[in-house]
Amino acid sequence: MSSSTADVTSALQEKFPNITARDSLDHQAINVPADEVLAVLQALRDEHAFDLLTDLTAIDWSEGSDPRFVVVYHLYSTTQHGYIRVATDCTGDEESPKAPSVTSLWAGADWHERETYDMFGITFEGHPDLRRILMWPGYPYHPLRKDFPLAGIETELPDPEIAAETGTPVIAAPMMGGPFVASTGEMNMTEAEPRAKDESWNESSEKPEA
Repeated sequence: MSSSTADVTSALQEKFPNITARDSLDHQAINVPADEVLAVLQALRDEHAFDLLTDLTAIDWSEGSDPRFVVVYHLYSTTQHGYIRVATDCTGDEESPKAPSVTSLWAGADWHERETYDMFGITFEGHPDLRRILMWPGYPYHPLRKDFPLAGIETELPDPEIAAETGTPVIAAPMMGGPFVASTGEMNMTEAEPRAKDESWNESSEKPEA
């Protein structure tokens, strides 16, 4: 019989004594050692009715933190209508953090793990097809890491068609010039479009004719 979402943490701790409670302002949350996270997630799914993986993401606590990266899973019970948050520290080092893939438990974790790999550089061991999902293959950075600048990093975009048309490599920089702000007050929509606070990267560009 499934335990209620209110007492699932204590029930899990009887079976997995290394689990600890995690501070949370909303739902139940637990910290789970990396070598037990698959077993704990399976127990949550099969024994406690948390059948839906709603989200999987990561936290970068910044360079020098130990551990620097944490993977976070959000589970929901479609029968008991409650959530639980599970966090596990990544293994490996800052340059090559690792976590076990949970695609064997939820097929939908496939794209969640690919996105987290793309944005944070976390390798999900056991993933059937771990490759970038937002940035292009060969992109050298992970944009959601704390050491990635808000203004982006100029990088050649490998698009032969566009390069052939312009005669030069295409340069891309995610969030270039950010943060972006919009003016307030009465004005036309063109003037109200968000503008980057830092447009120094664009000062050499030709201004379009009015």
